[in-house]
Amino acid sequence: MTLLTHNAMVSGFVDSLQEPRTPYISPKRLSQALGVKVANLAQLTGVHRNTLSNPASERLQGRMRELVKVISAATELTGDVDKAIYWYRNEPIADYGHRTAAELVADGKAEAVLAFIRDLENGARG
Repeated sequence: MTLLTHNAMVSGFVDSLQEPRTPYISPKRLSQALGVKVANLAQLTGVHRNTLSNPASERLQGRMRELVKVISAATELTGDVDKAIYWYRNEPIADYGHRTAAELVADGKAEAVLAFIRDLENGARG
C-alpha cells in the first residue's frame, strides 16, 4: 500500500466522524465506527455518560481526538482501519499489564499507546 493510499484511508476514516456542519467529532459516528453503543463511548473515552449529550464539550472532543489519533496510528501499522479498531479494542498489550489500547486511552494514557505503536513501527522497519 502506498503512503498516499494509506493517508487517504486514514483521512476518509477521520472525515467520516465529523458531526455534520460542525468542526467536531460526532460521538454517534465514532461509536458506530467502533461498533459500540453511544453509551459505551463514555467508558471508552473516560468521560461521564452525560458529557456525551454535549458534543462540543472540550473534554469529550479532546478524549475522542486521542482515541482517533491512536486508531490512525494503528491504521498506519496494520494498513487497515477495521484491523486497527479490532486491535484497539481487543488486543492485550503485555508491556502495559495486558490492558488493551482502549482501556489505556480511557485512562488518559494515549501517549503511552502511541509510544508503543512507534516502537512497533521502528521494530518492524528494523
